[in-house]
Amino acid sequence: MLQGKGLFAKRSIKKGETIFIERPLVSAQFLWNTLYKYKACEYCLRALETAEGNARRLSGIPGLSLPHPELCRVRPEQHQACPQCQVMYCSSECRQAAADQYHQALCLGPSEEDPDHPINKLKDAWRSMHYPPETSSIMLMAKMVAMVKQGQLALLHSLFTEALYDERLGRWFVPEGFRSLFALVGTNGQGIGTSSLSQWVHACDALELPAQQREHLDSFIDQLYKDIEKETGDFLNCEGSGLFLLQSSCNHSCIPNAEVSFPDNNFLLHLSALCDINQGEEICISYLDCCQRDRSRHSRHKILRENYLFVCSCPKCVSQMDELDVTSEEEEEEEGVAEGETEGDEMEDEMTDV
Repeated sequence: MLQGKGLFAKRSIKKGETIFIERPLVSAQFLWNTLYKYKACEYCLRALETAEGNARRLSGIPGLSLPHPELCRVRPEQHQACPQCQVMYCSSECRQAAADQYHQALCLGPSEEDPDHPINKLKDAWRSMHYPPETSSIMLMAKMVAMVKQGQLALLHSLFTEALYDERLGRWFVPEGFRSLFALVGTNGQGIGTSSLSQWVHACDALELPAQQREHLDSFIDQLYKDIEKETGDFLNCEGSGLFLLQSSCNHSCIPNAEVSFPDNNFLLHLSALCDINQGEEICISYLDCCQRDRSRHSRHKILRENYLFVCSCPKCVSQMDELDVTSEEEEEEEGVAEGETEGDEMEDEMTDV
């Protein structure tokens, strides 16, 4: 599938087909997400709350009971904590994998809650500079450094070179190398979202029920999401980011033919076809969300330049080349805010400008 800097189909792919499933090279939950008690496995980001517990917290209704609780796949009896720092994992396998790869170097032991520990000070500094919605995490880089410290340099170097086209790993700790690494993480990271409640809802949708029971269940779920929106807003999932070997090779299109999802409630990435894809055709995803894709060509280009450092030339953008460089009033407001950035914002932009 790999060809140059893009991903291409070796065979014809049907709409809805899973193109591949991929584990990340490294992943991390967002720090604000963790702080606000979105509980996820420290290794695979699997949501640790039961669907009912998740619904109670998000809705602010402590006595809420979900119908069909047997549809929840979360197994609290399998969860394990690091014996030193009490960080939680969804299974003994994840705890061991984290220990083998990076956690020995990052484990804070009894200093987990100590605000003066250097790693906690690093996390606090990152949160103070990156308010929700987050798009990356300093802990991705911390885990990569920890993997090197635990003797996985050769593997990490090989995967990084193939996935992210930069061999300057030996320069991580000098300013130039850190800026390069920061830019690579920022432009190649893939957001990850997991939710036990979402899994429960999908399982409910698949139930074969009499019409009256179906109507009652759908009504319950609709009201639940209204309660959650009132209490929590749009932040429903355990959220983080990861670096993926194949997915990072996917170029952007404003009319993508494939999309990323995380249906297993963990960091396993599924790439699925949005339409039929012919043999030899490039497989493209969108780096923009649905609302951003509906904006003008000028606004889409602005977002992509600022966040991914390129100008899009997909068929949609080419077809709109003659449009005036105008945006809606809402977008103009956002641009006004951007033009009035503080010196701190400019310094942050400079870090990712390579």
